[in-house]
Amino acid sequence: MRIDILTLFPHMFDGFLSESIVKRAIEKGQVVINVINFRDYSTDPHKRVDDYSFGGGAGMILRPEPIFACVEQIRTTDSLVILLTPQGVPYQQSLAQDLSKEKHLIFICGHYEGFDERIRSLVDLELSIGDYVLTGGELASMVVSDSIIRLLDGVITKDSHINDSFQNQLLDYPVYTKPQDFRGMKVPEVLLSGHHEKIRAWRYQQQLKRTKERRPDLLEKR
Repeated sequence: MRIDILTLFPHMFDGFLSESIVKRAIEKGQVVINVINFRDYSTDPHKRVDDYSFGGGAGMILRPEPIFACVEQIRTTDSLVILLTPQGVPYQQSLAQDLSKEKHLIFICGHYEGFDERIRSLVDLELSIGDYVLTGGELASMVVSDSIIRLLDGVITKDSHINDSFQNQLLDYPVYTKPQDFRGMKVPEVLLSGHHEKIRAWRYQQQLKRTKERRPDLLEKR
């Protein structure tokens, strides 16, 4: 998979690209990530990429020219262009699974007060990671990229994500490790039994219980 991220703040991605699972996926060639400063595509003598809003209003608006020029240069027939915006569709695990099957993703990170409405004509999908507002789309692009990359073949073992929260519209079951007894809090006996069918049944019941308590809306979707 190839991921291109269009941003005005490329150094925000330094840690994201150089640590943990994302770093290993890059080193193994399972994903190629390019962070592109679309300011480089500005034709303004001072490399400006924003301007005042027609009709007035607070804040500066991203101009369309640099973003159009950048997307048009890197876009191919395999590309899916995604705009990170609070107005987008809510991001969910099922969508992460769909996007993990794409060959080329292009993320556009907005900033400042917003972006020229005509930029929307470039995109195939608008995404929101929640009902709140960030200073820009950079953090959102990292969240979405991370959730996709971990689903790629060979990045992590399939067993590590097959029972993730939301995979079956249920939250994950509780997990334990050593010691068996920590400050009087003991590991449930069923997990020490070695009886795989009983363990599977217990975990499923725990998923149902936890989802009912914390996210009953997920059960309604089931």
